[in-house]
Amino acid sequence: MNLYEQRSSNIRRTWALIFGFLIVVIAVGYAISWYYGNPAILYIAVIFAVATNFYAYWFSDKLVLSLNRARVATREEFFDLYTVTENLAITAGLPKPKLYVIDDPAPNAFATGRDEQHAVVCATTGLLAVLSRAELEGVIAHELSHIKNRDILLMTIAVVLAGFVAIVADIFLRMSLWGGNHGNNNKQGNALLVVFLVVGIVLAPIAAKLIQLAVSRRREYLADASGALLTRYPEGLASALAKIGSYTAPMRHTSTATAHLFIGDPFGAKGAGTSSWIGKLFSTHPPIPDRIKALLAPQA
Repeated sequence: MNLYEQRSSNIRRTWALIFGFLIVVIAVGYAISWYYGNPAILYIAVIFAVATNFYAYWFSDKLVLSLNRARVATREEFFDLYTVTENLAITAGLPKPKLYVIDDPAPNAFATGRDEQHAVVCATTGLLAVLSRAELEGVIAHELSHIKNRDILLMTIAVVLAGFVAIVADIFLRMSLWGGNHGNNNKQGNALLVVFLVVGIVLAPIAAKLIQLAVSRRREYLADASGALLTRYPEGLASALAKIGSYTAPMRHTSTATAHLFIGDPFGAKGAGTSSWIGKLFSTHPPIPDRIKALLAPQA
């Protein structure tokens, strides 16, 4: 499968994941409404899911920028960032995204927004200070690839839906601990079903989180490959990743909710992906050495 076929497959997976998450939300809401004998719970769950998706679609960029304390990057102050982004956006056939910076010495960057016309690329001042122009081109090409591959919307929606499932599970468990209306006598004869329901509610947020992390890791590899294709110079991105990976301190202000959006793990060495299977399973990013190896591997 070539890069363009992967991009088409990526878009199909985006919609499949969105609908899959919505089905999970409806199933969880139905299960809880059945357990408490209250159909209104299902209606509330569906309304809340639609409302959160609406908010995520229209305001995801503002939310992410606020959480990371980003500010507008002016052309006068960050001339190289502007010119590199303008040139690569033209090459990629994209509108130039809005540019923001985070005042932080840790080298990192991310892209967000709902589509190509409303996209944002944000870099830390630390990244702009340590990278050469060729390395900066590699990083910006990576972020533009996230925009072109439609990763930015999917990864935001995955966060919102995973968080929604976790919130619903937490509410259900708290209601169970404090007691409540468990319905009619018929449910008392279905103790095994209730046990499965509780186990499913507990495992749902864990499964949602693992799906979110798996999606993030897979799309980092695809954005690396797309970015290298855009610049025709994979060594630039590989060198930038090496510098990003060598900075072990975490960013000053970061959140687990947005960590997967960054090109490198914002939690530094503590959060970086490891070679163990359990480390890779719960990491927001694939290990940087693996990404560099993939970039520099001879093409067949």
